Amino acid sequence: MPSIAENLAHIQQGLRKETRLVAVTKTKPTTLLTEAYEAGARLFGENKVQEMVAKYEALPKDIEWHMIGHLQTNKVKYMAPFVSLVHSVDSFKLLKEINKEAKKNDRVIACLLQIYIAKEETKFGLSEEEALEIITSSELAALSNVKIAGLMGMASNTDDLNVVRAEFRGLKNTFESFKAHENEQVTMRELSMGMSGDYLIAQEEGSTLVRVGSAIFGSR
Repeated sequence: MPSIAENLAHIQQGLRKETRLVAVTKTKPTTLLTEAYEAGARLFGENKVQEMVAKYEALPKDIEWHMIGHLQTNKVKYMAPFVSLVHSVDSFKLLKEINKEAKKNDRVIACLLQIYIAKEETKFGLSEEEALEIITSSELAALSNVKIAGLMGMASNTDDLNVVRAEFRGLKNTFESFKAHENEQVTMRELSMGMSGDYLIAQEEGSTLVRVGSAIFGSR
């Protein structure tokens, strides 16, 4: 079985220079994260805040921590001191909470709006219209401790890669159309899409961040 270092090297070789790898570390022990760190990984993505906080405290401080899972407002305060990027903002209420906690920590936290692109009912996210409402809202200017840095989406869990590609392409089109609304607080810089099974399609369709776990660490 290939090592974590070999898996990372293999994935990195297949990525364009515009696409960065977020190593998804959920449920993985810090020993494996240390192995990934020693092999050069610096962007780690977590689904649960408590797990991210514990790993942040245990690991080197030059790691960029990304929150990629569904985020509850009452958990924001625990990660606000250190989180680099929140991929999963799916309401204006959550954005306001991130702003409040970022302010307490004298930080500006970069956020991605999570757009619902899948065919399943279980995934979280905003519609394109709801996201547009947030980025064009007059209330956004008051939230000086957050920046909207782009969009995130999760494709349908299907073997039909044409469906997956179409969903990614649709999100890329939304991302490009939102560039017309850029200002000091909104820059469409990051497009987070693609996981272990579909990251190569995602990068072909313009992803700047791919979230890969099992292809690095093996399946759970």
